[in-house]
Amino acid sequence: MTETMPALRDDRADKDDEAATGAAAPDEAVAAIARAAKTASRALATATRTTKDAALHAMADALVAAAPRIVEANAEDLVRGRENGMKESLLDRLALDDARIAGIAGALRELAALPDPVGEIVRGSTLPNGLRLRQVRVPMGVVGMIYEARPNVTVDAAGLALKSGNAVVLRGGSAAASSNAVIVDVLGEALAARGLPRELVQSVDAYGRPGAVALMRARGLVDVLVPRGGADLIQTVVRESVVPVIETGVGNCHVYVDASADVAQSAAIVVNSKTQRVGVCNAAETLLVHRDAAPAVLPAVLEALRAEEVTVHGDGAVAAAVPEGLRFEPATEADWATEYLSKDLAVRVVDSLDEALDHVRRYSSGHTEVICTRDTVSVQRFTTELDSAAIIVNASSRFTDGAQFGLGAEIGISTQKLHARGPMGLAELTTTTWIVEGDGQIRE
Repeated sequence: MTETMPALRDDRADKDDEAATGAAAPDEAVAAIARAAKTASRALATATRTTKDAALHAMADALVAAAPRIVEANAEDLVRGRENGMKESLLDRLALDDARIAGIAGALRELAALPDPVGEIVRGSTLPNGLRLRQVRVPMGVVGMIYEARPNVTVDAAGLALKSGNAVVLRGGSAAASSNAVIVDVLGEALAARGLPRELVQSVDAYGRPGAVALMRARGLVDVLVPRGGADLIQTVVRESVVPVIETGVGNCHVYVDASADVAQSAAIVVNSKTQRVGVCNAAETLLVHRDAAPAVLPAVLEALRAEEVTVHGDGAVAAAVPEGLRFEPATEADWATEYLSKDLAVRVVDSLDEALDHVRRYSSGHTEVICTRDTVSVQRFTTELDSAAIIVNASSRFTDGAQFGLGAEIGISTQKLHARGPMGLAELTTTTWIVEGDGQIRE
């Protein structure tokens, strides 16, 4: 375990991970927290939608009211992050202001407006022997999360867990320690004010990296663990956890501009996919352009990228079309596999749709792929021959998002294939129970 734990260091030299662990050993303390969460989750087993929605609104109101406290704590995190050389993309994820807090609170209110997944009948039937079957959504129980430098995730996870009937145990990383401590406290106060246990939302941040390890070992107390962050963090949790893991993934997302694509529309999609917010997993990292479209598309796209101060890592065909003032570097093999999370974009000209598909299959992380085309055959092939969590036709990659999909906040975007795939909302935080009703039937 020790050789892989540096992956939990928020992509920076983390001087605070060896934080004081309190009187109890981390394993014991985290187990106690998880047991309290398990007990608290039972309070939601019979809670009505009205109760849960009222709590979500109370949490949202409390966050807005506490915005000055949260922003002050967040400023401490930002100062510490800059001192430790945190990348600008991570600083952007970390930063909170009144507007962002209002947006996070708004996401809780949107969750309250969504249907309650608990109790939903997934399917049902009556057998020839008269047994009545129904498969019903029920909460997971206790959801654990390990994530980095994203205090908004603290709120999203708490809200999604509450609405889906779960308790949540959080490890938010030392990069956001001050922000998360205040947020968890504010949310706990709001829950208590509505007559619900504060232990529905807890953090193990005080126990540093040993606390994260303990959370990964809390099988039987934590029902599912969701890692969210960089590739090293996610793979460490997937490899080392004995708690079942829903794997979220990094976003080496592609935009392919087909031969028949509309030039102006494609340029707008490429620029939005790359630059609307660069430090997120659904930002485009590679652009593929069909050779027949390149003479019209490349000048328009490259000029738009120059205006956005994007550095293009391109092949020879791209180099020949580079406008004056564009930041350009010859592409290497590593560029095609890189999730930049910055104003960098790998660009390649391909001879055919087949070559584009081969490139995506080789380098994609299975997150989101975009095609710009007016050819229905290209649409059909692109959407059926690729294997990613989201495939988008003639729109920005930035739409792969729980809120944009109408799911409310998301707890992450799953790139695995079991149970949950794509943006994970309320339904993905439930499992199912078979309820069987009979009238004395016995099996022959």
